[in-house]
Amino acid sequence: MIGHEENQEDVSFKVTDRRKFNPDGSLKEGVEIEPEAPKAAAPAPEPQPEPAVAAVEEEPVAAAIDEAEDDGEEIPGADDPASFINFLSTLATNAAASLGAVPHPATGQRSLDLDTGKYWLDVLAMIRDKTKGNLHEQEARLLEGLLADLRMQYVTMVRATEEKLKAQAAKKFSGADILGKK
Repeated sequence: MIGHEENQEDVSFKVTDRRKFNPDGSLKEGVEIEPEAPKAAAPAPEPQPEPAVAAVEEEPVAAAIDEAEDDGEEIPGADDPASFINFLSTLATNAAASLGAVPHPATGQRSLDLDTGKYWLDVLAMIRDKTKGNLHEQEARLLEGLLADLRMQYVTMVRATEEKLKAQAAKKFSGADILGKK
């Protein structure tokens, strides 16, 4: 036969399933999951003075990325346009634009949309939870920093909005209106 040698040995492969879970998500028999070693606790951050209620933080995304890169150790794949860092930057920019921290990329106008901002914060938190233990130390620190900064911005904007609504309501109604007197 052409292309077939007579001295060819039979090749056999043994396939071992090393998955720890069944297709339904339950743990396979005989598999033990070792708990992760506790990580050293990070030092508590120093308290920072609170910004004015209506203050808008400039470029929280760029600041967080610069801070993560200042440690001297380069984040793997940071130069790749499809890197995890650039992905986080895209999500965080959307959140910051929704919270009025940066101008909207298409319109160039600052706008405040708390519901959309909350959505992007939830997406970033979900990514942090789903990637826990799988990120480079710098990537994990960047994600935590972005979430902390954007959450502070969100809380600041919610408080500013509440104060503005209270002031508008105070102008609209008098004490007599509230007490039912005319």
